[in-house]
Amino acid sequence: MTAAGSVVQVSVYPVKSLGGRTVREAEVGPAGLAGDRAWTVVDATTGERVTVKTCPQMAEVVATGDDEADTITLTEVLGRPVRLRRSGQPQVDAAAVHLVSRAAVARAAAGDVPEGCSADDPRANLLLDLPEGEDERTWVGRTVRLGEVEVSVTRTPKHCLGVYAEVRRPGTVRVGDRVEVLPS
Repeated sequence: MTAAGSVVQVSVYPVKSLGGRTVREAEVGPAGLAGDRAWTVVDATTGERVTVKTCPQMAEVVATGDDEADTITLTEVLGRPVRLRRSGQPQVDAAAVHLVSRAAVARAAAGDVPEGCSADDPRANLLLDLPEGEDERTWVGRTVRLGEVEVSVTRTPKHCLGVYAEVRRPGTVRVGDRVEVLPS
């Protein structure tokens, strides 16, 4: 087992495409962090999903947890009637959990940013502090323990920082939890 740092931030994005909120801990199940991307924004007239890709201003809105207030805010920001719809499963793009290190954020701030990615908001579930020289991108194909949770790192994102992972062992992840890369 290789010690690879600690969890320094846990973020949940309750509404797909909106800003997230940090929490001290989160339950992690097979589909990801509890409450993460549990709601989607849909056009109130057509019922079609509205995302940050077509409406970038959505990323500036942080869900409050009050569905009515969030709907009013989004309608004002987008200039058209929308509503929130509960999703059956979290609406993730590629994997259950998105991990990003502080080193990746620093590389992005220095200009090493994938096309289409925001260095200011990597939209990660877990921000990690890793020892100097450690790079989460080398974890693809490996199992990583985050406190009591174990994830299998599946790939690097095309348009984001960090890595994507699937949950192997559910549990609770907390700020301060140790991060360990397990032997192959």
